[in-house]
Amino acid sequence: MAISENAQSYHEKMFPGYVSKFLETDPEFIERFDNFAFDEVVQTGDMDGRTRFMAILATLLGCQGIDEFRAMIPAAMNFGVTPVEIKEIVYQAVAYLGIGRVFPFLKATNEVLEAKGIQLPLEGQATTTTENRLQAGEQAQIDIFGEGMRGFAQSGPEESRHINHWLVDNCFGDYYTRRGLDYRQREMITFCFLAAQGGCEPQLTSHAAANMRIGNDKAFLIQVISQCLPYIGYPRSLNALRCVNDAAAKQAK
Repeated sequence: MAISENAQSYHEKMFPGYVSKFLETDPEFIERFDNFAFDEVVQTGDMDGRTRFMAILATLLGCQGIDEFRAMIPAAMNFGVTPVEIKEIVYQAVAYLGIGRVFPFLKATNEVLEAKGIQLPLEGQATTTTENRLQAGEQAQIDIFGEGMRGFAQSGPEESRHINHWLVDNCFGDYYTRRGLDYRQREMITFCFLAAQGGCEPQLTSHAAANMRIGNDKAFLIQVISQCLPYIGYPRSLNALRCVNDAAAKQAK
């Protein structure tokens, strides 16, 4: 076995005292994977561990990596991600993945948190009501995407206008207005949801541009892609990189 000291040290920070069964059953594989994911990748760039694990959790939701997600919750907490932040990542995923895909992750999150002695429910993070969620959602869209989003809820063909309305009051009014994560963090995890599930390149390009607009620049997004690559592979990572480059090129014009 030739797992590097850096990889071993990082693994110990994630999972103190844990020895993987894969060291016995798949030693050659785990040597290469650990050296890549926990040394070569994490040594690239200067992303802090808390941000890295928020991106990884969102990416695992997007690619439906439930077993790895469950395993990574304690690791994320060891790098400073709070229970509230983990829950907010899971909640917001519903808007981009649907409850059919998020339900197992919510269940797994609750099980892991309860096993760690964390009492549920956590403190509420909602800031909107039924009466003001549409207005607050529109303001969130404007804050992130710009003034052109004003009136979006009333836009589009009449037969599908209700979907635009839902994007404002549900996607943004119900989720983006919550405490626990700021706009930059919420746009980063949205980028991860879209990149990891694939087939959402128009939306991914749009949210790459939104990330850049609010301060998550091109270099940062490339770091996000790089840190999440071991969890979703090369094809979706390269697609995400293309979307980032396309968004950056449009902004440069």
